[in-house]
Parts: sequence; C-alpha cells; structure tokens
Amino acid sequence: MKKQYTPPVAVIVEDDEAVRRSLQLLLHWRGYEVRAFGTAQAKIDDADLSSVGLLVADYRLPDGDGIGVLRAFQRRGWHGRAVLVTGHPSAGLKDAALASGFDAVLEKPLRQHELIGALSR
Repeated sequence: MKKQYTPPVAVIVEDDEAVRRSLQLLLHWRGYEVRAFGTAQAKIDDADLSSVGLLVADYRLPDGDGIGVLRAFQRRGWHGRAVLVTGHPSAGLKDAALASGFDAVLEKPLRQHELIGALSR
C-alpha cells in the first residue's frame, strides 16, 4: 500500500488580518498545511500540536504575545521551528525571543525571501 503524503503543518498567530492572510498564502504555496489564528488564546486552546512543525507568531497580540505562545507550546512538549515577527523591533526583544527558543526574529513589513530563509535554516 502506498503511503499518502501529509504536508507539514504551519501555525500562524497574527492579529493583523492582511498580514495573516499573506502569510497563509505564502506558506501554502511553499507546501504547508496552514492553520491561522488572530489571537494567542485561540491557538493555545487548540489541543492538537502533534502535526505542527512550524510556528510563525506576531510579538504583539491583543491577548498576549508571541513569546507566550511559544512557551505555551513548549510546556506541552512541542519542539518545532519558530519564527517571531514584529513591527516593534529592539535588541532586547530579539535576545528574549532567541533565548525563549525562536529560531529567527523578523521585522515587519515582512519580506518573503527573509521568511523563506528563516524557514530553511
């Protein structure tokens, strides 16, 4: 019996609908099954992380921040690749994000090639 291909799953947590939609399309075109959320709690409450390989989270969310989302994932045993995006960059934020387990911190407006590069490192 032939094994069916299952695309990798990416989770996006971004409150800006336009940014969320563009990330969804970009990751879909790159072969990911995408699940997108506008708030931190919506994703944290979603019980199934077993198939998630990638997290792209905005730093500032209406009900928390991207670092908190990653920490919640980690508490549940998640060990995938994580990218933090922010419109308010600082050296302190980058250091905190990397120390928390993010693989990359990208500034808004996002450039496609930077995100794709961060995903493939």
